[in-house]
Amino acid sequence: MNDELKKQQLRNHKMLATGLFVLMAITFVGMTILQKQNHSHWIGYIRAFSEAAMVGALADWFAVTALFNYPLGIKIPHTNLIENSKEKIGDNLGNFVVENFLSPQNIRPYIQKLKVSVYMGDWLSKDRNQNILMNEVSSILINIINKLNDETVVKFITNKAEEMAGSIKLNSIIGNGIEYILNKNDHQRLITGLSSQIKNYILENQQLVTERVEKESFFFIPKSVDSKISEKITKGLSDYFREIEEDLKHPLRAEITNKIFEFSKELKEEPKWESEFETIKSEFLQGEKLNQYSNDIWQSLKSSIIKELSEEDSKLKSYVKKNINEFVSNLQNDEQFQNRIDGWVRLTAYKYILKNTQNFGELISTTVGNWEGKELSRKLELEVGKDLQFIRINGTIVGGLVGLLIYTIANFI
Repeated sequence: MNDELKKQQLRNHKMLATGLFVLMAITFVGMTILQKQNHSHWIGYIRAFSEAAMVGALADWFAVTALFNYPLGIKIPHTNLIENSKEKIGDNLGNFVVENFLSPQNIRPYIQKLKVSVYMGDWLSKDRNQNILMNEVSSILINIINKLNDETVVKFITNKAEEMAGSIKLNSIIGNGIEYILNKNDHQRLITGLSSQIKNYILENQQLVTERVEKESFFFIPKSVDSKISEKITKGLSDYFREIEEDLKHPLRAEITNKIFEFSKELKEEPKWESEFETIKSEFLQGEKLNQYSNDIWQSLKSSIIKELSEEDSKLKSYVKKNINEFVSNLQNDEQFQNRIDGWVRLTAYKYILKNTQNFGELISTTVGNWEGKELSRKLELEVGKDLQFIRINGTIVGGLVGLLIYTIANFI
């Protein structure tokens, strides 16, 4: 209902209450004049009723008017109560809401009825809502990234890299990495691959071996003999590396493994390696170079993230959508998961409301206290003034009846 309609209804009810008072006043004047000319008993009864009705109407008019305004503009004490007591009204209203609506026993039944998981699952199950969510989140993240100061971010990355670099011992990391590979036996694939490559290289370059044998051979040895020697060398070497390739328990494999273990231990324990890697690290992580690396990392990361967030069918969005669908499936089908979500929401809401009940009361109190007094009176009068006019009407009628009763009793006595 708009304010204009409320104003019209208030005017109509005021006119009705005032009209009833005017009717009683005219009746009283008429009966007073008539009583001087006619001494009939019934005139006295009507006069008494109208007189008391006027008193009741005036008293209730004063009471109702005193709530919102000064009666007839006269600043009588304890009138215009709404405007003059708005701070007290705000405090009382805030305390009333906190004590009667935000108490633990009142909010607990409503909190226990919360079923956020059902609503969330239904809402997120729709593609349109998923797209809205992803687009809004993407827009917010893009806006945040674009507003970040590049120089500040690069400086942050540089500082963190310097902190990490200062505490990192590259020789220990590399040594531990090598031992991890050895313990996983992953180096065997490398040995197998190298053996195969060496074997193939030897077979493919037999002519090179022959030329080398001929070059180193004595002049009196026939070339046919040199050819046989080179062939034997080539076959022997290729067969040896074939054995290494095919036999996972070949002695050379164990020997290579032991040598690598020794090297990894040396990397971790020998001071010379620590010194070597510190030198490499200091050269690689010089201030200007490190700043440039940090800038390159940030610019690459920034452009990649913005691109992924901007494209509709990006891998990032596809991955997020896949996880949303899995989340929705759990929300709709996993009762235990639903209970965990709802339980967390209920507990959080309950704690938050109880923790901030005083803030809610202060919000109401401050809001009402900051309203302009006349505006507050006008708003309240529009809302309840229509009903208050019935007090005036009732006061007129009840006052008249009480006056009539008193007049009747007095006559009988």
